[in-house]
Amino acid sequence: MRTHSLLLASLVLAVGSFSNAAEVYPSHPVTMVLPFAAGGQTDAIARIIAEPMKAVLGQPIIMENISGAGGTLGMARVARAAPDGHTLILGSQSQFVNSGAVYALPFDLVNDFAPVALIANSPSLLLARRTVPAHDLEGLIVWIKANHDRVSQGHVGAGSGPHLCGIDMQNRVGMRWIFVPYRGGSAAMQDLVGGQIDVYCTSPGTSIAMVRGGLVKAYAVAGKSRLPAAPNIPTVDEAGLPGLHVATWHGLWVPKRTPKAIVARLNAAVTTALADSAVGARLADIGLDIPPSVEQTPEALGAFQKAEIDKWWPIIKAAGIKAD
Repeated sequence: MRTHSLLLASLVLAVGSFSNAAEVYPSHPVTMVLPFAAGGQTDAIARIIAEPMKAVLGQPIIMENISGAGGTLGMARVARAAPDGHTLILGSQSQFVNSGAVYALPFDLVNDFAPVALIANSPSLLLARRTVPAHDLEGLIVWIKANHDRVSQGHVGAGSGPHLCGIDMQNRVGMRWIFVPYRGGSAAMQDLVGGQIDVYCTSPGTSIAMVRGGLVKAYAVAGKSRLPAAPNIPTVDEAGLPGLHVATWHGLWVPKRTPKAIVARLNAAVTTALADSAVGARLADIGLDIPPSVEQTPEALGAFQKAEIDKWWPIIKAAGIKAD
């Protein structure tokens, strides 16, 4: 009886401590890890949602860029962090789906993290340097076929969304060309603008501004519908490469064993931010869609992540994609 009483008392104390932790959470600034170099789309999303999240949480959100190994270095940092809700990671399918089929990870990308919320998604844009002579996607394909031994395409790590877009494009075109890896999307965009690479497939993000400014060419949206932010850009189905559908999505995770009450508090902060019309307008302006509210729950993100793993891992492994 005494042993059972002690166990019960310990359980009550543990539950009480988790409850108290959730009540005072957050007790100091929250760190949001961004697993890419500064300046890319992940940065843009983080800065759009950080202020309204801060208003709900009552503490500043500090951005910490940790790039390298396809974003898995940043994931490792969060996997090792204390499960108290003060360290988050804003990641994409490149980290939380594709990396598991490409890298030998020191963590489990499903079981070592707790999902918080799906934040945004969008189809990719198929871009090229502005000096490419082709005027449309069919012309781009003709040009690539004629110059495939010299064509270069950027991506942000083995198995990343831009890499898979390129692999699928090569399969559909029936040609191979050079891939050039980068540590982050901003560096790849800089080289595309500067003409150091020829082609880049990426989510709209900051690239929409480059397209509008005439710094790069946009040939198609790799999705089933046009972007509200750029309705003049045709879809791949319309432009001559049907079926090349590659979407980029972003979500928020915390370390496993983070108390559910803290996960719920973070989810509330995210959903409140996403319900803000100003946030919606800013995300739409860079070509991003906010998922419906039923898809913003931790459970929905967890189920979506697993479904994406089931879809993409066989494709990645069939292509023989290995870590750079």
